Amino acid sequence: MRRAVLVVLDGLRRDFVTAEQTPHLAAFAARAERFPFYRSAFPSATRVVSATLATGCWPARHELQGNSLALVENGALVPHDAGHPDFLQHKRRATGRSLAVPTLAERLAPHGGAIVFNNVSPGAAYAHDPDGHGHVYHRVGSFGPGRTPLPEAEQLRITLDAEGDRRMTERFVAEVLAARRPALAVLWMGEPDHIQHNAPLGSPAHLDTLRAADRNAATVMAAVDKLRESGDDVLLIVGSDHGHQTVGGIVDIDAELIAAGLKESEASRDVLAISNGTSALVYVHPDHHDRLPRLATFFRAQPWAGAVIAADALGDIGQAPRHGLAFAISMRADDTPNQHGVPGTSLAAKPRDGKPDRLGCGQHGGLAAFEQSPFLMIDGAGFGRGAERAEEVRVVDLAPTILRHLGVGHGDMDGRPLQSSAPRAETQPKETPPCEAPLVP
Repeated sequence: MRRAVLVVLDGLRRDFVTAEQTPHLAAFAARAERFPFYRSAFPSATRVVSATLATGCWPARHELQGNSLALVENGALVPHDAGHPDFLQHKRRATGRSLAVPTLAERLAPHGGAIVFNNVSPGAAYAHDPDGHGHVYHRVGSFGPGRTPLPEAEQLRITLDAEGDRRMTERFVAEVLAARRPALAVLWMGEPDHIQHNAPLGSPAHLDTLRAADRNAATVMAAVDKLRESGDDVLLIVGSDHGHQTVGGIVDIDAELIAAGLKESEASRDVLAISNGTSALVYVHPDHHDRLPRLATFFRAQPWAGAVIAADALGDIGQAPRHGLAFAISMRADDTPNQHGVPGTSLAAKPRDGKPDRLGCGQHGGLAAFEQSPFLMIDGAGFGRGAERAEEVRVVDLAPTILRHLGVGHGDMDGRPLQSSAPRAETQPKETPPCEAPLVP
């Protein structure tokens, strides 16, 4: 039986995958193919990356533009947190569709199905299957086909921490891999992302949580070995969705726009600068498009702005100017180390609704080197043992890779399958800097 297993350690940037900090992942690298030029989406944030991975398409096509975003509703720009449990259902009511292209869960429904166990935000979890084609398990609520809520005894009642991930992993291995045996099984851990938002990168608390996440990954690897011994042809993908930078300062972009006379007030809906961590999506209502040239000049003159991408260039980062999206901003970043010697510091855009953004802790969302440095290792047919792929690969490539292994069509996706026609020869590891070039789909 052909099967695919996807394990995601949320937020684990690849320079933390070492023999000292993640010994099981380091050992796995000797049998898997490694992808040191693997890149995230923009924003490099879990909700939008989840939709991008699940569909094999960039946000320009699946239309979940960010972790937070705006929709045009009844002629007005309305800000939303896409992490809310009901957001994608609201988006369907407001726009006619939750995501604009099929997910893996939908494509695989007639081919063995998909089961997702997920411990990040509910919005990110449900982005894997917003229309109820398979099973999604999350601590806020778990659903079967048709988005039917599962009985309480089947719900995933865990905490967002290392202990919650451990309990989820044990259930995933026993129930999903060994017993239910879907074509695609996804385990998406909340750590180390959760601790990195709440403690400095490289701190004892962070490193302890890294080791716990590494042990969970090892539990799945061992279970996959048993499946193979019993005759299953398993493609095992282990990776992360983005990396992290240290927050070196916080910028209130809406306040800056008001001070510059480019936004009427804090409550106005003429211009919305919506934080996505170390990036921002800027929406401009059509009635105020006369401000676009002044806004472009303003953003490009700001010392807090790194990359400024206007509407006509949004396609270069996988976005499109829908629902008033006029600019994308990746905040200023550099390689300055934090107090634990971990390089990579970024400014963050102040979040809406009083959400915390902790100085000195981790954050992500932009195009900076370390947030665009997730890790990826793949073990299975078409991938070389101990090999290293020198070319850039992207998060949209995972869905077609999974579908190719399972013998299901994937030609309408933005990504491409990563299998080689023959196993690659083993190559010597080499030093590879984090990707610093602009993200170009």
